Amino acid sequence: MPKILVVDDEAHIRELVRLYLEDEGFEVIEKSNGEDALAYAENQPVDLAIIDIMMPKVDGWELCSGLRELDEMPILMITAKGEAQDRIKGFKLGTDDYLVKPFDPVELVLRVKALLKRYRLNASNVIRLGSIVLDRKTYQVIYTDGKRVTIPMKEFELLYKLGSYTNQLFTRDHLIEQIWGLDYEGDERTVDVHIKRLRERFAGHESDFKIVTIRGLGYRLEVYQD
Repeated sequence: MPKILVVDDEAHIRELVRLYLEDEGFEVIEKSNGEDALAYAENQPVDLAIIDIMMPKVDGWELCSGLRELDEMPILMITAKGEAQDRIKGFKLGTDDYLVKPFDPVELVLRVKALLKRYRLNASNVIRLGSIVLDRKTYQVIYTDGKRVTIPMKEFELLYKLGSYTNQLFTRDHLIEQIWGLDYEGDERTVDVHIKRLRERFAGHESDFKIVTIRGLGYRLEVYQD
């Protein structure tokens, strides 16, 4: 049974989320502030965290960073704010998904299930983009005819990152940090160049997946499946 950590200083929000998640068979741990949530996560395994931004003691931003240092659990952020700057900040800190209050609890449950599914796929080091398979153990692209192709490492890592979280927006800064590292001295145009190369390399596979540019924000990958 997946364990979900729900962190919000509003008791009625926690109760609403808990009722819908428990109805789907999830175990729910409620915390009213980021400090208590982080203390819990440091000592107990958690499969996914749902956190609010505006909280006492330790806010959602700091909690997100703290959870990211502990584990690679999926993080869904919920907030009353819907500005692009907040979404960008959240993604830079490691948030996987974002919901703005008031939200539909049914949609929240669906997003939770989707995030857990993505992380389980990541654990196997193999993901599928339509009819194409990426094998991170060998860093190869596998086609339907069984052909295996090795592509440049950074291109593979970039495609694997985007493909691991389909339909999720990644900022250029976040991709630089994740793929090239904090010590990288280049600029974000490096990401644009590698995206261009990936689009050219897989130009004949638009029916499998597409890398979409979100102007002013970054990129996301969409997968097309029958």
